[in-house]
Formats: sequence, C-alpha cells, structure tokens
Amino acid sequence: MAIAMKGFHSLRIRVVKMNKPFISLCPEITRAHALTLMEWLEDERVTCFLSDSRDVSRSIEQAIDRTQSPILTHLFNRGGRFFMAYDRHDDPVGFVRLIKTGPDCEIVLAIGNCDKWGRSLGARTIREGMKLAFLEMRAERLIARIHPDNARSLNAFLRSGFVLESETPLLKSFAMTAGRYLQFLREGAFGDATGIYITEIDKVRLECLIVLEQGPAVVELEHELERAIVVKPQQVARNVVTMNSRALLQLDDEEIEVALVYPEDADSSAGKHSVCSDIGAAILGYQEGDAIDWRISDRTRRIEIRKVLYQPEAAGDFHL
Repeated sequence: MAIAMKGFHSLRIRVVKMNKPFISLCPEITRAHALTLMEWLEDERVTCFLSDSRDVSRSIEQAIDRTQSPILTHLFNRGGRFFMAYDRHDDPVGFVRLIKTGPDCEIVLAIGNCDKWGRSLGARTIREGMKLAFLEMRAERLIARIHPDNARSLNAFLRSGFVLESETPLLKSFAMTAGRYLQFLREGAFGDATGIYITEIDKVRLECLIVLEQGPAVVELEHELERAIVVKPQQVARNVVTMNSRALLQLDDEEIEVALVYPEDADSSAGKHSVCSDIGAAILGYQEGDAIDWRISDRTRRIEIRKVLYQPEAAGDFHL
C-alpha cells in the first residue's frame, strides 16, 4: 500500500497512456482472423522461431474447411485460450495463446504484422498476456519457451521481468510468478502510467466486489487496483475520479457526463456507469486532464477526463 505524502493536494500528474504502445487482446476469432493468421504463418520471418507453425497453419486451414460459421473461437480455444492482439487503431497485429496445466500456464505469442516490428508491441502483448494469465486464469506461474536465436522475443520477455530458469542449445525457458507480477505492478516496474489514485475505503470495497464479479472489465479493474497509489479519503486530490464521482468526459469526438457507481446503482441510460463496466474501470483513479486509450464495446476509444463535476471526498460526503 502506498500512502500519499503531505502536500498531495498540490500535485497534478498528467498521465497520457496514448503515447505508449497500446495492445488489447480479444478472444473472438472470426474467419477473417483465421485468414490473416494463415497469411502470417506463411511468412518465414514470423514462423522461423515458432516450433509448431506448420501444425498451426494446417489446423487453421482444416478449421476453415470444416465450418461455414463466421465465428471460429471455439475451434481456436481447444487445448488453451487464443487471442488476437490489436493495436490502438484496431488493426490485428499478432496473436497470443495461453495453455494452462495445473498451476502453470505457458504463453506463446507472435507479432505477425512485420511492418509493426520495432514498436515495442511484443513487450506490450506480453504484459496483456500476463494480465489474463494471472488475474483471470489465476495461474501461479507463467512460462515462455524461446529459441536462443530469437533475439526480439528474448529481449521482450527479459524487459517484462521474466527470469531465465533453464536452457538447452535449442530452447531457453523463462518464468514469471504471480507474486513477482503483482510486486512489479505495485512498484510501477512495467513502465505503465502510475498516477492513478484510489482511496483506502474505495479499495477495500472494490476488492470485496471483484471476488463476486466476472468479466473482462473486472480483470481490468483488478489490474488498476493493484497498481494504484492508495491514499486516505481526506487526502485525495479534488480532481481525481473516485467512486460515486461525476465527471465530464471526452469520448473520441463525443462529450458525455458520467457517474462512476457500484454495480447495484448502475443505469447507463442515466449516465450511471458501473465500475465493473468498460468505461467505469477505465476512468477510476484518473485526474482532470488525463487521457487514456481503452477498449470499449470491441473497439479502442480515447477517453479524456475533462472535468470532475462532483467528488464525494471533496464535498465531505465520506459516507458514500
């Protein structure tokens, strides 16, 4: 737990996540995705370090031939979970596969769009994979097995905090534990924006809430709770979005007013968004002037906190 220092009210931290590499992992796999994957797997630059690339390509072709369904997610999730990786422009740039065996989970990934190499998308994809492995699949350890000549992958996993466990002339095995991952989140070691603030009361309530709730937004919420700076309600800056706050947002080109509420009070038609919704999980803890990229309703949106119109702590409403 991190407690704010005296004088916190005078601080103003601008967080601009949009300048950092952005990746979102999407579980739905369509026929169009399958064709894109086959195209990537025909590129030797992509496949040269993938040990099972031929088998994967053949399996994809067979899956397409077997069904006329536009959605192939169930076929790709056999033996593990498969995700397409999108950049902030909603273009597919790669894929991730997570295979859980007991407490361990193995991660396999590739940035298939070679035009996007060199932009740190691989490291960002690894971090999104860790988020799912540890916070959704509840793995205790995440393993990556990498060819020694695959310099890009080696560097990306090392930068993401993985530790070398064993090696042979043909394979290096790296691992990340759940405890190490959470420690990195809390210390801001991944280089993500660290300027989000949550009150002690909100944190306790939200930790109880996420035990009962499920869904992608809840995973994002838990991630934000783990990396947030925790402050006393009396110390939180007046321009921070706390629970039960109302804020004016710029959502792409649209200006909207929202209230951040608990699930039982949610009514999106009235602008009351649950903290377990995409928008709710996105804005918690940010300040006026902050801008973030966030995936909402299957597409990436840019959100700016224009103004905090009401904050319970600033109004002295500590009972809310």
